Amino acid sequence: MATTTGAGHPLPYDTYREAIERETRRFAETVSGADPAGTVPCCPGWTLADLTQHVGALQRWFCALLSRRVQEPPRSREVDLGLPGDVRDYADWVAAGVPEVSAVLRATDPHAAMWAWGEDQHARFWARRMLFETLVHRVDAERAVGRETDVDPVLAADGVDEFLANLPHAGLFAPGVTELHGDGETIAFRSADSGEETGKAGEEWRVRLDRDGFRLLPHTGGDAASRPDSVTVHGRAADLLLLLYGRRSYQEPVFDVSGEVAVLDRWFSHTAF
Repeated sequence: MATTTGAGHPLPYDTYREAIERETRRFAETVSGADPAGTVPCCPGWTLADLTQHVGALQRWFCALLSRRVQEPPRSREVDLGLPGDVRDYADWVAAGVPEVSAVLRATDPHAAMWAWGEDQHARFWARRMLFETLVHRVDAERAVGRETDVDPVLAADGVDEFLANLPHAGLFAPGVTELHGDGETIAFRSADSGEETGKAGEEWRVRLDRDGFRLLPHTGGDAASRPDSVTVHGRAADLLLLLYGRRSYQEPVFDVSGEVAVLDRWFSHTAF
């Protein structure tokens, strides 16, 4: 597949560390006291206990990767989780991991070279990835227990960029993306957030489908910039983020869609995971 180029730049490393701490505590507070057997509509087949174990295990696994500064794909994902025997204690277990997560991130040079499954082969990849895994699952948990949910627009915009830049590399666990091709069609995801909310009004991410795969186009320039997009999805960054993660549908009224929706249907049929 072609090399990807993000529409923007990652946020400061400390922003990820601080946001991970907030999102993890918010997740733990959301599931604390909730029925562990409760269903999670956004994650079919999962209970709240499953979701909570996933979040805690994933954070501990990422911390292990960062501590070891792995230079090649690990052969095993085994790590001492210290998982409680009672699922009702899972929320406290997740919260108890926050100091270790913070300590590992503080001790990590974000520019250190290390293996990552995505585009950015540096330690900072894992902090960015940990944030959005945690944030999206926090939304899943809040929806599961019937709470109102929100996503900071600055983080949401960065999450859109992170998702689209790394998606072409996700074939290992999302095999559908390896079959996503086209003949030069472009999909534009445009943010409706104001500059006061994000610091950048009208951010846009454009993806081109080519015969050898797909890629996120540079923010400016490129031969495709002078051609009309095949389809455009306009919505707030938080909604775009949840759309890309399959938590929303482009048919919902929060989105303004124009162009060839068949291209969108092809996109989402191959990028769901």
